[in-house]
Amino acid sequence: MSHFEKLHPALQHHIVNSLGWKELRPLQELSIGPVLARDHALLIAPTAGGKTESAIFPLLSRMLTEEWDGLSILYICPLKALLNNLHERLEYYLGLVGRSCAVWHGDIAQSRRQQILRTTPDCLLTTPESLEAMLVSRKVEHRQFFASLRAVVVDEIHAFAGDDRGWHLLFVLERISRLAPAEPQRIGLSATVGNPDQLLEWFAGHCSGNKTTVVAPSSGIAAPEIQIDFVGSLENAAIVISSLHRGEKRLVFCDSRSRVEQIAAALRSHGVETYLSHSSLSVDQRRLAEAAFSQASNCVIVATSTLELGIDVGNLDRIIQIDCPNTVASFLQRIGRTGRRPGTRRNCLFLATSQPALHRTIALVALWEAGFVEPISAPAAPYHILTQQLLAIILQENGLGILGLQQWLGRIPFVRDLPREEIQGLLEHLVRTGILVNDQGVLGLGPTAEADYGYRYFSELLSVFTTPPVFTVFHGNQEVGTVDQGNFLTQVDGPRFLGLAGRTWRVLHVDWKARKAHVEPDGSGGKTRWMGGSPGLSYKLAQGIQRVAADETTPNHLSKRAAEALKEIRDEFAWVRAEHTHLLPAKESGRTEWWTFAGQQVNDTLADLLRHHCDIVAEADSLAVQLRVDVNQARECIEKLRGLADSEITIQVDPEAESAFKFSEILPKELKGRLVNGRSVNIERCRQILDQPLNSVLSDGLHGAFRPSRG
Repeated sequence: MSHFEKLHPALQHHIVNSLGWKELRPLQELSIGPVLARDHALLIAPTAGGKTESAIFPLLSRMLTEEWDGLSILYICPLKALLNNLHERLEYYLGLVGRSCAVWHGDIAQSRRQQILRTTPDCLLTTPESLEAMLVSRKVEHRQFFASLRAVVVDEIHAFAGDDRGWHLLFVLERISRLAPAEPQRIGLSATVGNPDQLLEWFAGHCSGNKTTVVAPSSGIAAPEIQIDFVGSLENAAIVISSLHRGEKRLVFCDSRSRVEQIAAALRSHGVETYLSHSSLSVDQRRLAEAAFSQASNCVIVATSTLELGIDVGNLDRIIQIDCPNTVASFLQRIGRTGRRPGTRRNCLFLATSQPALHRTIALVALWEAGFVEPISAPAAPYHILTQQLLAIILQENGLGILGLQQWLGRIPFVRDLPREEIQGLLEHLVRTGILVNDQGVLGLGPTAEADYGYRYFSELLSVFTTPPVFTVFHGNQEVGTVDQGNFLTQVDGPRFLGLAGRTWRVLHVDWKARKAHVEPDGSGGKTRWMGGSPGLSYKLAQGIQRVAADETTPNHLSKRAAEALKEIRDEFAWVRAEHTHLLPAKESGRTEWWTFAGQQVNDTLADLLRHHCDIVAEADSLAVQLRVDVNQARECIEKLRGLADSEITIQVDPEAESAFKFSEILPKELKGRLVNGRSVNIERCRQILDQPLNSVLSDGLHGAFRPSRG
């Protein structure tokens, strides 16, 4: 019996006759067995690889065979726009077999929600935040509503798992599982990731039943067409885009909203029909642009990562990337939007607007060619999310026994592995500070929680509780740019300095609530931190940049002008050796640059260690740390760091920086420190860098002011 023949006969009929499909895609075939067998599964395929049908078709088959009734399937997405995009398709699939589908999120009218509660659909599309709102709402009989649940599908699970929304998702699913008749089957849908088995273990490792990872085979897929060109500016990029591929539909990615606006204006000035999509536009504006683009031809849509996930904008001819994304995974998501039509290939044209951007692009493509994809890891030490969940469960249940936290969430490894005395200490702290009250062993919300989170029936407790790790920097009323919050996490004795827009600034005031920093010029010029609201480069990508500089071969993907620019870059970095760190005298007298090529997180940690163990001023970007001492003193400081024990590789947390994580303000001081250090410090990577040979470059003539962020 083929995989297809295992499906319910009615579903087979509609796939062949109503949909007109001659065959299923490889992932759809391979997923039928595990899903029908009730395995918890992770289904992996590139963008447009048929992941949705890979989960829904066998679940519909089970629904028909086992005669499921009531709300049986939850389909969870990270974006409301993606839910809206999927709703019509899933509604059609379920309607073919006489079943129903609905969507519920923050933009759905109250009248529609009441209709859903009256006539429960078989499948509900929603977000984790909406699920939690249902659990605590007085208008939803949550025990009855989820009482027939059989399966949960999480689309784009990699987009959840890498940040705190992933922990929130996991905790909410655990709460809902307690309301279901049996353990709901969990199915995650993901683009290619570097650690699929670990991702599935995080998602469902604590659940009963088999776990299976299904990966779409890559054989038979034509190699993508990759080109890297050096254009030198956004205006030149617009000229190239307007001149190439006329008559085709092109999706242009930029990694900042301001650059999207700039290049869109330039394209329109060249007579190109251009649409925009980024997070500062209203939902309606984005929908209109995406709908118009999907129906048009010979046009361009310029977007940030808002179009990276699987929102359908029709068949694309070309992907054009301005500079490069920060991860191979993002590149794979983007290139996967092309090559969907028979006879077409996936493709991507990189247009580098600066030499540093070209350098990063070559390094990123080299990582992809080597088969590397970033592993997805849940953030460490989510004590603040656990505490938020404790308050939400108390609200949901109108009180909770003293052991209730373990009863509701105790299977999840993070909670399961917490020492009992640590949980007890957390509860005692929350009672002592008025967040909770303990009434003869029953925990309730205390006066402090009521005051801080009780507005509009605790909407503040249920609102999005993570914020982008980005600060806007102002000199007077003028916006200078944006930087990662890592600039401000550590405690600094004396003035704090910041590199941005090609110069050094003295930080006057940091407003954590508004996420703004006010600065004045330092007058010493020099280092520039990573621009564009990014958390900086990863360790792997920064190391890749070092390998590109130290290599002598020219990649095949480069245009003639990109190859010439690469030669200039290598001349600039002639002093670089692979698997070394390098000490160079800086332009400013009495300063030294320690080029580690270690990425933003590691360099932030090394700079903080230098400040607190060597009592010097140190600033970091993704590739180097600048020390305000001469080369000989710098070498002594680095040797001192090499002698630190692993337990001493921590950052000194600025107390005000703890507000970077919502709900961290109600944690005990010790747990706040663990939270911030767990997110900010990678001891293993720091040790790897400290153990590398140190190459001293004594001649000032070997290097200039070249920085990765100067583009």
